[in-house]
Amino acid sequence: MISLLYRAADAIRRRRRPGDHGRIGEDLAHRHLRRHGCTVVARNYRTRSGSGEIDLVAWDGEKLAFIEVKTRAGTEFGAPESAVDFEKRDRVLRAARDYARRADIPWDRVRFDIVSVVLEPRPVVEWLRGAF
Repeated sequence: MISLLYRAADAIRRRRRPGDHGRIGEDLAHRHLRRHGCTVVARNYRTRSGSGEIDLVAWDGEKLAFIEVKTRAGTEFGAPESAVDFEKRDRVLRAARDYARRADIPWDRVRFDIVSVVLEPRPVVEWLRGAF
């Protein structure tokens, strides 16, 4: 039942904002993680200071995964995951430290992943565990 609600919400969002690739990619990544047994506990987590942001936070077994989602319409400009540079990793790391501290999660139980989404010709979602 919940999966039907997610699909309906995704369809409405796509019609309202067809050019919002980032949001569509996050929706696809969220569903992909859930299908693979993850429990998504946060979306678009931001630190109070605004110094960092995490697209998705999910439990994958005993590990808390901080996930950066990168979406591209196609592959003509390279793989989406190649856009996660040092600066982006640093911002994710800052936000992850804040989240882990607030949730009292030991640092040895965290992992950093990337979910790469290519929308055309058909959506392709690739989950890179332990990407950085």
